[in-house]
This record gives sequence, C-alpha cells and structure tokens, in this order.
Amino acid sequence: MVVIDSDVYLIELRYRRDARRAVNAAFLETTRSAMPAITIYNLMEVLGQLSFNLAPQTLLAWESWLVRQYHLTVLWPDPGRLSAEEHMTREIFQRPFQRMLTKRASFTDALALQLAEDTPLAAAFITWNARHFREKTWLPVQTPAEYLANRDEQKIQRSQP
Repeated sequence: MVVIDSDVYLIELRYRRDARRAVNAAFLETTRSAMPAITIYNLMEVLGQLSFNLAPQTLLAWESWLVRQYHLTVLWPDPGRLSAEEHMTREIFQRPFQRMLTKRASFTDALALQLAEDTPLAAAFITWNARHFREKTWLPVQTPAEYLANRDEQKIQRSQP
C-alpha cells in the first residue's frame, strides 16, 4: 500500500498546468492496482482546497470522483479502547506535538505521517515534497517520479536472467 499526500491529488484535480502533471497522471494510473491510500487528514485538505472552486453538489459527491475513481482506501485513526477524550488528546495533540518538537513538522503533516505509520500495510509515503518529509518518518518517502522510476527498475531486474 502506498499512502499518497495531498499535493499529488491537487495537481491532478486543481493545478492542471503544473509541469509535473504528466508524470503525476502516470503515477496515479499506475497506483490504481497498488492499494493506494490517503489519510483522512490529506483527504480533508484536498476537499478544502477544492471547495473554493467546486459546486456544493460536486463536493458532496467526493467519493465517486476521488475515492472510487482512484481506487483509494481512506485511512482513519483507530481509537482502540481509548475514550473519545483520550483518543483526541493522544491523536490530535500529544503525538503530533511530539513530532513537531522532534522533527519540525507542520500539524497536518504530523497527523498524516502518524496515521500512515500506524497503518500496517503502508509501504511508502508518496509526495512531491519528498525532501520535506524524508527526515520526519521511518517510511520510505518518494516523489511520484521516483516511484515510477523504481518500479521500472524493478521490472527490468525481474526480467533479467
């Protein structure tokens, strides 16, 4: 499973003149079969950005044009046996704040990375801001271009005797 950052979907859905658009689209097409995921925090960031330009009825249909179209799994925090207050304190304050202190991460980035790390099937975090995330998580962090290049390299290695 690859966990995909907000910026990848924003290039696809909002910034259509971005120079990375072709690579971005190729990445999204490739990952449809690779169990792509998005954290609820990144999903809300994407919807928030798009809310400025979308009609309310289109925004309400986000599952059809985002989740289903890209075969996404939306990752949610698991409260386990914690009370609502304990869960909110831990997930929305303590854990993100600890990452802010030790890794200098923004609040939303800290939330997204923690949730990605808590997902057992997460194999990588994909973002166009890889340089910004690499020192903030133990997950492999790649740009969509790096992901595609690594995938092509693995195919070549598998085909060689």
